[in-house]
Amino acid sequence: MARIVQKFGGTSVADIDRIKSVARRVQREVAAGNQVAVVVSAMSGVTNQLVGWTNAVAALPDQREYDAVVASGEQVTAGLTALALQELGLKARSYAGWQIPIRTDSAHGKARIESISTEGMIAGMEAGEVAVVAGFQGIAPGERIATLGRGGSDTSAVALAAALKADRCDIFTDVDGVYTTDPRIVAKARKLDKITYEEMLEMASLGAKVLQTRSVELAMNHRVRVQVLSSFNDLPGTLVVDEDEIVEQQVVSGIAYSRDEAKVTLVKVPDRPGVAAAIFGPLTDSAINVDMIVQNISEDGTTDMTFTVTKADLARTVKVIEGARPTLGFKELKPDSNVVKISVIGVGMRSHAGIAQLMFKTLADKGINIQVISTSEIKVSVLIAEEYTELALRALHTAYGLDV
Repeated sequence: MARIVQKFGGTSVADIDRIKSVARRVQREVAAGNQVAVVVSAMSGVTNQLVGWTNAVAALPDQREYDAVVASGEQVTAGLTALALQELGLKARSYAGWQIPIRTDSAHGKARIESISTEGMIAGMEAGEVAVVAGFQGIAPGERIATLGRGGSDTSAVALAAALKADRCDIFTDVDGVYTTDPRIVAKARKLDKITYEEMLEMASLGAKVLQTRSVELAMNHRVRVQVLSSFNDLPGTLVVDEDEIVEQQVVSGIAYSRDEAKVTLVKVPDRPGVAAAIFGPLTDSAINVDMIVQNISEDGTTDMTFTVTKADLARTVKVIEGARPTLGFKELKPDSNVVKISVIGVGMRSHAGIAQLMFKTLADKGINIQVISTSEIKVSVLIAEEYTELALRALHTAYGLDV
């Protein structure tokens, strides 16, 4: 007998028919002799509606009351899913986050899980009961409902799997696994049977929308085996596992991209000690996250500084930097939102030379100019003009031998 956590996203529980389909899938797992806990998201579109209501009532809502409203979507789905399971003759009960309880910190709207008490849930599961848990939520100090931020149901599921010491955590989505790149752009993209935690973490943080970044971090830290698969077919998915489980590791496993990038260049900043701190300090104070950074020092005692932020933060970044102009003394500020970040990812990079060089040559052969470069142990990222996104992805996918 295995203990399995199954998580179903918004599209998987979008309406009553799909909730009934989820119940039948859970029934098959129970019939196989396994203990099952189910984590559900709100029905597709419901969270947006709840957010809209809170914003219509209050321009700057109290985050604690905001959480109380938006957390209700998952509770509705949990109750309906438990009812659907009961209609199939299974024992099932729903849990809101506070009933387990899932304890979080007090950062409402983006709370982090601190502990999960599973004794009662395990007792029920061992007695043959399916536990249906409302994802995305927990209970903060002061006994207030807290939400984990968008995509938080993935985090709920992996954290619950770790607390339950589950054999596997199945994440059901509207895609049937993790692909070498976006199959909507690259027709020759192929589904991976397995991918390492580190590679999945890089792909999630660099633009792949399959799994939420925090959930991958949790899975890696607690060694939770995660399977990504579709709720709309019975095809095998992609396993996210420890590197030791993958016998023959590809040098490059995937290519991710993010259109959510904007570039900011400060021209002719006086080159003196502390200039970087003077630039990035005010951005940190304004909670603006900086990603890629490159600095070019000139012989005339000035430096050009280029960095990237999210497109959503671009206007605020320009405002903050312009406000610091008297201190920084730069000549010109050049914002550019017409960029995309392309990343080549693979744990095999640790032991193979020439990965970055092949990327640069492939892009050069296609006439694509690289604006910024950043690297880590298992990835190389470049910033290019957005209009070259599709061309770059297809060319790199072929260059690294990833085509079907």
